[in-house]
Formats: sequence, structure tokens, C-alpha cells
Amino acid sequence: MKFKLFLAMILTIGLLAACGGANDTDKSDDNDADTVTAASFADDGEALKLAASENGTWIIIPQSDMTLEEDLVVSGTFHDGGEESGDIYRKIAAYTQDDDRNIVDQWKITVPQLVVQSENLNFQGGTLDGDVYVEADGFLLHETATVTGTITFANADYQASAQIDGTVEGDVVVE
Repeated sequence: MKFKLFLAMILTIGLLAACGGANDTDKSDDNDADTVTAASFADDGEALKLAASENGTWIIIPQSDMTLEEDLVVSGTFHDGGEESGDIYRKIAAYTQDDDRNIVDQWKITVPQLVVQSENLNFQGGTLDGDVYVEADGFLLHETATVTGTITFANADYQASAQIDGTVEGDVVVE
């Protein structure tokens, strides 16, 4: 069991290295302060909520199955790799991977609703056990991911900009 945990940690570190965000720095407009923008490894519901907040990180990596009693809101504007020159991008990586980027373990995040307020959020690997409410452009449900509930888009433009390659067990609707 300890070996499996150790292996999962090593693979997760490999994921972080592959994503290139471990030491990225994002400077504020006035250059008075630097803030480190890196992956956030969430090992419980509170850490997951913090990582998903507007003060969180561009890539959110759950470390196990998690259950939240309230909605999980993903908000804020983030850039790929934490670099302001990068595309606007946010990712929930609900999996671990090996050195060849093959998914090894997938996690289930159980919530009443995932509220997507960050542009270009990619939910990859794992299962979102609950509903999704999309209030931003560019939502991506990766082919390796599953949503057990309904995906609802706040308007038709959000739906038109989305890419649903994963499995949706519920409906996909526009409010």
C-alpha cells in the first residue's frame, strides 16, 4: 500500500513536470510583487475548493476520490503554464500518469454541481459525479473524462464554444 502511494506521488510529480508549471512565475502589472503560479495538489475538499478559486492555480490535481457537500466553483482567469503570454487555460487533472503520459489512476470528484466560471476549463481524466453548470467560453470535457449528471450551459454561445469529447451520462442542455 505504501509503495502504491509512493508510486502515485512519483507519477504525479512527473505529471507536474510534463505540464511545465512547477516553477513558473507570473508578475503583476505593477511589478511590485511576484506570485508563483503552479499546480495545486489537492488532498481534500477544502484544498480542492481553494485551488479552484480565483486565487487558486491554473492546474488543479486531486490526489484521490473526493466528495464535497457544496458546489465546486472554478473561477478566475489563468494562463497555460502560468505565463501571461500563454493562452487562457485552466485544467482539472483528475488522474495520475506514467512517464509516457498514460493514465494510471483516475479519481472521482463527487459534488452537487461543478460551476465553470473560468474560460477554457479542461476537465481531463476521472469522473465528475454530479452536474456541470457552464458560465464561460471554451469548456472542454476531455475524452478520458466522464460526467454522471447533466451539463447545462448558461447560454448558446457557451455551448457553441465547448468541446464535449468525454462521456456525459445525463443531458447536455442550454438554459
